[in-house]
Amino acid sequence: MASQKANIMISTGKKIKTVRTQKKITLDQVANDTGYKKDYLKKIEAGTVIPPVGAILQISRALQIDSGLLLKDQEEKVEKRAKAYVKRTDNYAYTTLTPGAENKHLKAFRVNIQAMKEHKKVAYQHEGEEFVYVLSGRIEIEIGENLNTLKKGESLHFNSAIKHKLRNIGKTDAELLVVIYSP
Repeated sequence: MASQKANIMISTGKKIKTVRTQKKITLDQVANDTGYKKDYLKKIEAGTVIPPVGAILQISRALQIDSGLLLKDQEEKVEKRAKAYVKRTDNYAYTTLTPGAENKHLKAFRVNIQAMKEHKKVAYQHEGEEFVYVLSGRIEIEIGENLNTLKKGESLHFNSAIKHKLRNIGKTDAELLVVIYSP
């Protein structure tokens, strides 16, 4: 499992670097367009960190590519193994529901968070809006200093420019539909 995670990190980073260099876009340009530090972007390209979905969306927009391109190999591996792919943290996985949505403002993901788990050292913040619908389980979404609890069938729509964090507070895995709008 650890080697699979390493392969995913390297594969995503390699794709980002390949596209960036083919388009003759500098790391400085990507840093300016995304707000991420160059060192963080270098770590993504080197495969030492897995970028969260917000980062993938911002990097994809900076590179003017469909974020699904960065997730395609992982998605195919999932279908073969019938497992979730591209873990943002050890407790979290997502699948893109909008492949081929190049240059589109709306992205949808199916997100799974393991029981009684939260993102480790990860808070998200990206331009736009986010809609979260709970398909199963019970979660907490911290938006700024506001704590929201949602259960199956409930949803929340919020400004994703405010730092936000997800946590599964249930005894079973939680499955979510997450739709992100990026202007």
